[in-house]
Amino acid sequence: MTVYGYARVSTDGQSLTSQDAELHAAGCAKVYAEKISGARSNRPELAKVLKRLDTGDVLIVTRLDRLARSTRDLLNILADTTSAHGRLMVTVLAGLAEFERELILARTSDGRARAKARGVKFGRPTALTPHQRQEAIQRLAQGEAQADVARSFNVSQATISRLGAA
Repeated sequence: MTVYGYARVSTDGQSLTSQDAELHAAGCAKVYAEKISGARSNRPELAKVLKRLDTGDVLIVTRLDRLARSTRDLLNILADTTSAHGRLMVTVLAGLAEFERELILARTSDGRARAKARGVKFGRPTALTPHQRQEAIQRLAQGEAQADVARSFNVSQATISRLGAA
């Protein structure tokens, strides 16, 4: 029985160091590592370790999302390994729900970052247009009461108060 490790990061800017250290600490005889997107189906190092596995061998990953992109992908990898090659791959499947949650969070985070890069604004829309804000600030500077300015723009006094602080 041989214990192998598989480590993957998605971009060149990320480091394999921590995964490699964890896998060696777990007793891996050899760690297969690559810097490649998990979305790519062609992952050469993963293919190498899967071909190398024999009955009784163990494959360890630090997190399931390093091995597969989705639960379906994970199950396909397990099925291919056990049926097509006649080999047994043992891995820890506990934490499948956490795996899915991490994938969802990663995709959500990526989507938000792409949206921000396109200029999408998140959160509640502003109550006043830039022109209205400027006019309100001028009226406050001339000594008009916050309550009167707020009434004229149909907003709360707190909204106008925050303009005064700005």
